[in-house]
Amino acid sequence: MEEVIAPFDLHSFAYLLMASPRDGNCGLISNYSSTWTTVYLKSRYQDLDPVIIQAVRQSHPFVWGAGLLPLGQSEGQDRFFAEAAEFGLRHGLTIPIHSDRCGIAAVTFAADHYLAAFQHCVDVHLPLLQLISTLFHRYANRSLRPRRSIGDIALTEREFQCLSWAAEGKTAWEIGQILSVSRRTVAFHLDNVRAKLGVSTVTQAVARFVSDSR
Repeated sequence: MEEVIAPFDLHSFAYLLMASPRDGNCGLISNYSSTWTTVYLKSRYQDLDPVIIQAVRQSHPFVWGAGLLPLGQSEGQDRFFAEAAEFGLRHGLTIPIHSDRCGIAAVTFAADHYLAAFQHCVDVHLPLLQLISTLFHRYANRSLRPRRSIGDIALTEREFQCLSWAAEGKTAWEIGQILSVSRRTVAFHLDNVRAKLGVSTVTQAVARFVSDSR
């Protein structure tokens, strides 16, 4: 992401994934200062961050900065923006991503330079930045939120592991070597997967898995 956005004169980005608007857990990928991200997550700033609050409430992109959001800011949120600015996060563009399956995510591109220049970048490149954000979300979501289900069908951790490796083309024996279990144990878990998915073969189960991952 850092390399992709550099030609737009954007150097800071963050991807925040929340399971739901009220979920206490979140995942973060960014090139922000490690000091800032550590403080952000430990202080649960996602509950206070006016940018995230706005991203939860709407699905279209918006530019933010001190005094720019329409929500009105508390004294604590004013301090939040002032603290973020100390780490070079003075203005930003946030692209909310709302999904029934994945919950809510937000991709943010931040800058420390003059707002007018940043706004010009947004005006010219917004459609492309939205596309970049959607593609990044597609893959980052898999990294931050390990799945344990296919559609509405829940799998055990071991069933999911066996099916994931089968989707990579591994045989039951090879999967057993990877997971340090016997071939018979792998076959047992894959049989359970087939039964849960209502399919006759492992190949059909893998096809369901691959289709659900897209």
